[in-house]
Amino acid sequence: MSTSKVEQPNVSSMPVTRTPVGKSATATATRSWSYYYRKLAVAVVLFSVVAYHTPRGGLPETYALCSRDGGKKIYTVDVENTRVECLVVRGSVIVGSGDLETLKDEFGTRDIFGTQMLEVRYTPEGSIVIPGMSDSHCHILEYGASRQIPMAEAKTVKETVVSVGEYIAALPDLQRDGSRIVQGWGWDHASWDVEKWPTWEDLEAHPEIAGRQVILQSRDGHAIWVSKRTLEVNAPYPDAVDGGVIFRDEQGNPTGVFMDSAQDLIARPTLAEDDLERQFRTTVEEARKVGLTSLHDAGFNPDSLAFFKRQAKKGPLPIRIYGMTFFDESGPYWGDRISPLTAQGDERLSARSVKIFADGALRTGGAALYEPYADNPSTRGAMRISAEVLNAVIPKFLRDGWQVNVHAIGDRANGIVLDAFETALKGSNTNVSALRPRLEHAQIMTRADMERLGKLGVIASVQPTHAISDMWFSQDRLGPERVKGLYAFRSIIDSGARITLGSDFPVEEINPLKGFYAAISRLAVDGTSPHGSGGWFPEQRLTRLEALRGMTIDAAYASFSEDTLGSLERGKRADYVVLSKDIMDSVEVPFGEVMETKVLATVIDGKVVFGEI
Repeated sequence: MSTSKVEQPNVSSMPVTRTPVGKSATATATRSWSYYYRKLAVAVVLFSVVAYHTPRGGLPETYALCSRDGGKKIYTVDVENTRVECLVVRGSVIVGSGDLETLKDEFGTRDIFGTQMLEVRYTPEGSIVIPGMSDSHCHILEYGASRQIPMAEAKTVKETVVSVGEYIAALPDLQRDGSRIVQGWGWDHASWDVEKWPTWEDLEAHPEIAGRQVILQSRDGHAIWVSKRTLEVNAPYPDAVDGGVIFRDEQGNPTGVFMDSAQDLIARPTLAEDDLERQFRTTVEEARKVGLTSLHDAGFNPDSLAFFKRQAKKGPLPIRIYGMTFFDESGPYWGDRISPLTAQGDERLSARSVKIFADGALRTGGAALYEPYADNPSTRGAMRISAEVLNAVIPKFLRDGWQVNVHAIGDRANGIVLDAFETALKGSNTNVSALRPRLEHAQIMTRADMERLGKLGVIASVQPTHAISDMWFSQDRLGPERVKGLYAFRSIIDSGARITLGSDFPVEEINPLKGFYAAISRLAVDGTSPHGSGGWFPEQRLTRLEALRGMTIDAAYASFSEDTLGSLERGKRADYVVLSKDIMDSVEVPFGEVMETKVLATVIDGKVVFGEI
């Protein structure tokens, strides 16, 4: 990107001074040139002051960021969705927006030569500027863990096992110490050539794995697959688990897969600080590369929350984090003993919400449905928590100042959770805008519940990339009629509900532009869908503006930060992203070109954290 530099005086164009009668020409000339040299020296000093406040390769304290050639390519995402030519940033805050000439008059100071001192940076031709993007539902440390073993790339159970074996073989310390527990994230039986559940025998067949403790989390986070040694160490097991499943063979012996609440039967080691820092660093680096400036972590357990607090004490976090504290129904109620954590000033960590799991996942058959699964009529999924517990704890958390975010996938789960929200909100003296309860996923909903969602003011936190992943198997699982209520984004918005977008990474890719693409196209990245090139249930698409707002200002609203984040307005934090293409222009950038868009720069608090400006 180019920079408008401070102009230097042209000595050759200085006026010629006439010599008065009776004066020495030499003396007069000397005084004349001295006068201009003094002015030049002052200008050099002023230029040096500006340079001093501009870090090498960075940005000055105050600067204007402008579209090239006067175009209005900065999408502010304010109430009126205004587009402007320029922003003015001072320190960490946006202090102005509009056309360049007006901003120069307002902010520009002129040196002794009348040269404008407000530095202007121009974005490349064809690029746009949008607010920093948020992922409203993700798992920060888990994503970092998922990058250690590339299980998500495997297409068979054998390939998955081989990836674990190669990971062990590549780490000499791990290979030598057979007592260390191997952990990984990302296997997906639904994407294998044969969709079947794995067993401990699959792991035991690999020489690097045999005899070791191995714990592998599924891609959707709702199941774990463990080795024979891990089964032995954690035995014995109960006959049944409320809200969970222990997979067993014909003789009734555990096969090594535990789903939903049953996962708690397997003890997991506490990670060392350097392991946590490595996972965090991995996630942050990849998030900033794709234009993410804020992350909503969907489930802080006590250990991870403590880790992020320790990181925040060392200095500003490298990315903004809004945390949901995990609710364990087996423990005592804690909402009245712990105060919600709210970010103040330059702080970037807040944790003022609680995360409750209502049911499991559609992919693993754990989503709670009103009617049985079409491809497995023996089950209609299961609730991980009872309606009685929901009705008991939701009003308490709301009363004690906590935002309540509930994971709900199936239509039955969403209905039960909305019942609890409706009862709690009716009994509360606080306006819903101060409570902002959220349905995390809101995947399958009846028409009646979609209408209720809008009337209650409950936020739908949805993940568009789930739609283009699940569209290939969802009709087999749900049937041709019920599937119409799956990922029905347009119907949810038309009900009056507010939508905020996320990815659920590492379940899906971390790139928010893929979520944007999925929301507006309902197509796989290669342009296909079960319904052809027109998209899967295309009537449920979001507009480009709705999708952009869903990952900016609506995400800020869902995290109580809309006064400081989410749009490019005066007084708000200077979090923004420069994109190589105008993804908001459907003519200039059709569906097929959205995923070709590159992030040229990611800026947090006015400072470039990825790319350059």
